[in-house]
Formats: sequence, structure tokens, C-alpha cells
Amino acid sequence: MASEAVVLPVPGPHGPRDVRISSPSRVLWAELGITKLDLARYLIDVGDAFVAANGDRPLSLQRYPAGIDGEMFFSKNPPKGAPEYVRSVMVVYPSARSHPQLIIDEPAAAVWAAQMNTVVFHPWPSRAANPDNPDQLRIDLDPQPGTDFDDAIPAALELRQVLAEAGLNAFIKTSGNRGLHVFAPIEPIREFLDVRHAVIATARELERRMPDKVTTSWWKEERGTKVFVDFNQANRDRTMAGAYSPRALAHAPVSCPIEWDELANADPREFTIVTVPDRLRSVGDPWARMHDHPGTIDALLSWWERDLAAGLGEMPFPPDYPKMPGEPPRVQPSRARHLE
Repeated sequence: MASEAVVLPVPGPHGPRDVRISSPSRVLWAELGITKLDLARYLIDVGDAFVAANGDRPLSLQRYPAGIDGEMFFSKNPPKGAPEYVRSVMVVYPSARSHPQLIIDEPAAAVWAAQMNTVVFHPWPSRAANPDNPDQLRIDLDPQPGTDFDDAIPAALELRQVLAEAGLNAFIKTSGNRGLHVFAPIEPIREFLDVRHAVIATARELERRMPDKVTTSWWKEERGTKVFVDFNQANRDRTMAGAYSPRALAHAPVSCPIEWDELANADPREFTIVTVPDRLRSVGDPWARMHDHPGTIDALLSWWERDLAAGLGEMPFPPDYPKMPGEPPRVQPSRARHLE
């Protein structure tokens, strides 16, 4: 029986590479009938912008062998049989273990990942040559139950102003779901804990300015109907969907960079695997020049020190992290009161 596989020529910096797509008719997004071949072609269409945003960074692949409605798993190190143009870099995880992590350097590597049933791409905020020092400060604005994307818009606009006051130039993208991701390029001279503290300082300042709309409360029971500023996304080995990455939702959305003047009227459901290639061709990549003028987090760290002096200490870390210096107890407030 003849194989169903197809071979796609993928343009790249070293000339076109042929990438074999097995089971090209496998449906990944059942509601729209979007197949693995459609995904591969999408990644070719957005290839240069995708690599500019996610390339040269340690990367985790979120893979769905049976489509987005089936089971998924994360893949970090290159599997056996990876092509020679897919490399890896050693990184240190919060447990202090070291392990090789995937790197994408060209569109063919992203298409190969699609062949491996990758739907969501999760890049680190640091580069392969310097994985311990982020070159991006990232802030995740996460609408809580009772709020939606429209509630994240004013929070993002105020956050842009906060970062500008600290000397940072902010860029924005849709999360691909209900939230917004705000990035600021920074010089890669500080390690992850410093960047986390800069994000916490930023989040606290935003909360002070919008106390009825924004929260930094780690425990869900304390967040209310507000937009949560997820400071823990700034930790080592914590990632969010990369720019131009698809998401595993029924309408095949994409985490899409936008211009700030688009934000007020943006509808995240309009940015999909089907629509984003044409958008990119017509309006260009809003993040193309992101790293032209990186800033520093010095001002934000001075805010962190100011808040420490005022009695605002460390915030909780993710539950799989080792206990960290100065961290408050990892017990949700209602349970702590019950145990008293």
C-alpha cells in the first residue's frame, strides 16, 4: 500500500529543505477539519516571523498525537532521529538538574516539529548561548472567571505606561485564549530570580494603580473578578505560548503579535491558523524590531527593594519548585485558617 506521506520544501537560510509529513490528512482541529498538513503549511507561511520570535531559544513542544481533543505531552529534548538541523542546548531546571533542550533555528525545524504532532511551541525568555539570563521580561495578564479579554485591555495599556516609566519598551500579543502577553526586551545580564523580582515589582505597581481591576494574588480564592498578573511565568523553566504559535483550542487560534494601536479593537478569535498568514503578509510583523533597543531592569529592581523595605516580601513560587528563600508558606489562605 502506498504511503500517504508528502514531502514539503521549506525555505530557509541555508536553502530549501525537504521535510516529510507522514499522515498529512490527520485531523488536529476536528471542528474546522484542520490537518497536520495544514499546520505544516501554516508554519511555512509564517516561518520567518516564527523563527525570529521563537528561534535560538530553549523550547518545549506541546504535542497532540491524536489531535487537540486527545491526550498531549511535553517534549523538551530532541528525540532520536531528529534531523541534523535541529539542535539542543544544556539548561538547568529549578531542581538543579541539567538537561538538553530543543532549539529551532529555521522554519524547517518548526515544520519538523509539526510532523511530530506539535501544536503549541513554548520558548524560554533567554537565548541558547546564555540560557541563565533572560533577554525578555514577560508578563501574562490572565482574566479570571467573570472577566474576559476586554478587561485585560485597559490593564495592558496601563502596564505599558508602568514599563515606560521604568525605561522599558513594551510589545504585546494575544495569548491565543482570553489573555494578553506583554513583553519588554532587556539586556541579558540578570538571572531569572532578578527578572522575577522585577516582574513582581511591576505587577504590584500595576495593582496599586488599578486595585479594582488587577490582582497579584497567587491563590485563586483571593483573586475575585479581576485580571491576574501571573508573576510566576517569569520563573526558570516557565513558559507561555510563543508568538505565532497555534493553540490547542477548537477554533485554531494563534498567539498573535499586534500593534498597540490595534489593541482597543482587537478580537483574539480573529487571529487563527487560517487568517494570520494573510495578516502577516499585509501588515508585517509588529515584533520585527523588538530587540533593537533592549533596556535594563535596574529601575524595577529599585522598586522591588522599595517594596521590601515597606514590608512586601517574596511571593509564592510554583508548587513544583524547591522551597525558596523568603517564600511565604505554600498553603492556601482558607486552609491555613482552618488549621489554626
